[in-house]
Amino acid sequence: MLRLAALVTLGWLVSTQAHAVGAAEPGKEPAVDAGACMAASEAHDGDKVLTECGAVIDNPKAARADRINALIARASIFITRGEIDRAIADYGVTLQLNPTLASIFNARGELHRKKGDRPKALADFAAALRLNPDHASARSNYHALAVELERLGAQMAVAGRPSFNCAMARRAVEKAICADPELANLDREIDGAQARVVREALGPAAARALQREQDAFIARRNAGFGKPGYDLKKAMQDRLRRLNGVDGY
Repeated sequence: MLRLAALVTLGWLVSTQAHAVGAAEPGKEPAVDAGACMAASEAHDGDKVLTECGAVIDNPKAARADRINALIARASIFITRGEIDRAIADYGVTLQLNPTLASIFNARGELHRKKGDRPKALADFAAALRLNPDHASARSNYHALAVELERLGAQMAVAGRPSFNCAMARRAVEKAICADPELANLDREIDGAQARVVREALGPAAARALQREQDAFIARRNAGFGKPGYDLKKAMQDRLRRLNGVDGY
């Protein structure tokens, strides 16, 4: 979860110099006052942040550190309002201005992941770790996403394949399952759930009883397929729900 307040605080710590407000040096334009933006951010006043920080961001005479601070503050407001793309855009400009901010790479990665863009999220988490190998949040995010991608890859490798070898299918019901990716996936999930409940059974007798129940389901499936009123998909879904302990089973 994004720690928005921490990111805003980080933004104000980006600057290492205080900007004096008052008379400008001879021949120079007065410095842009980012104080109103800072005050609005600290007060969590979203509307004022958008106005005051937006003015700093859009002012070409604003100091780079002030623009970075303002961009981070505005991104935080966009996040709270669900405007993820606009927050990502502000983090992108922030990293153009200062590409060494590991926490911003990590924060942008979290937004990409929230949007479902896993490759971009993984790239941002990796960038954060390159900048700061001790960044705990980036390390945790990177590991969790890598595991998720590995699992998704494994699922894609078997997607549309049942638990049995379709080349050996002889029964009409088996051929029907092989011909329908949704039924094939259901069959594989049933097989995996059956293996799990047998593995977790309390003793050999309970495991044998569970296997007999599965054998009875297969027998009913084989006998019922093709008969009027028999719904193979529903029968398989019901069996999977039973194995997974759903709907009161």
